Amino acid sequence: MNVKEAQEFQKAVLDIVSQIPRGRVTTYGTIAALAGWPDHSRMVGHILRYTVEAAKLPCHRVVNAAGRTAPGWLQHRPLLEAEGVHFLPNGHADIKQHLWLLE
Repeated sequence: MNVKEAQEFQKAVLDIVSQIPRGRVTTYGTIAALAGWPDHSRMVGHILRYTVEAAKLPCHRVVNAAGRTAPGWLQHRPLLEAEGVHFLPNGHADIKQHLWLLE
């Protein structure tokens, strides 16, 4: 990925995250695939963590493929629960019930 592609990827990631509706979640991998780079899910996480514009977006609606919340982010689960996202006994978000794909 060159610099221009990375900038376009970042823009696409932020646009996709801005569209995740309340009470729904999606995964880093889904976002990467929708942005055209399916093998770059870790880069999605870096964009959401280190891009200033991401602070204004519903980044809490992004979980990993198993439904796990971000390690060390203690507000992640409470933010999702406040929107009605259910969690399984193992502590993971219920992906089957709440998964969002670009609509």
